[in-house]
Amino acid sequence: MALNLKPLGSRVVIDPIEQDDITPGGIVLPETAKEKPQQGKVLAIGPGDRDDDGKRIAMDVSVGDKVLYAKYSGTEIKVDAKKLIILRESDILAIVSK
Repeated sequence: MALNLKPLGSRVVIDPIEQDDITPGGIVLPETAKEKPQQGKVLAIGPGDRDDDGKRIAMDVSVGDKVLYAKYSGTEIKVDAKKLIILRESDILAIVSK
């Protein structure tokens, strides 16, 4: 998927990883009963914030990282019928190691 978004500052574009529709016991969950995703893959990162001297502060995440983020953080957008989230790097809780 070609992404035509370039986040500004310390913002990050994330593709959320949805949870399964079926529980381990075989119950099919409706859309309203699902939890909001908290994991996703980083699709794009901004250049980073500036410090007091005007120099860029490097981002800790990079494109392709799998991350955990705060449940209700960021802004949901739709691009080509796909839900994406734009959030600040400070809302990312951890990078999931492979």
